[in-house]
Amino acid sequence: MTRKQIKEQAARYTKFVEWSDQDRCFIGRCPELMLGGVHGDDEAKVFAELCGAVQEMIELMAKDKHPLPEPLAKKEFSGKFVLRIEPALHRRLAAKALAGGDSLNSYCVKMLCKA
Repeated sequence: MTRKQIKEQAARYTKFVEWSDQDRCFIGRCPELMLGGVHGDDEAKVFAELCGAVQEMIELMAKDKHPLPEPLAKKEFSGKFVLRIEPALHRRLAAKALAGGDSLNSYCVKMLCKA
């Protein structure tokens, strides 16, 4: 893979840079490719480091002939997922939904949107 191809591939992957109160620094992650991330005090520098780390990961995977995971932006989502919860929590959520005049689904969507 050429340097240009690596940069083009890297641009397709999701990159998050967020402030961490716990770590008291910016944390940069690319969830599709890396379990860990990069960190630092300067948001722009963390993003630049993250972009470099993603490119390195792609280069390593290409050298080792490992397939690259599908970028999150290219994945199609149905809008549905199954969630397994304790019956007591299910009951509480259903009661709160009913009390608010919502279906359980609508209530859960509202709560998830606040997260």
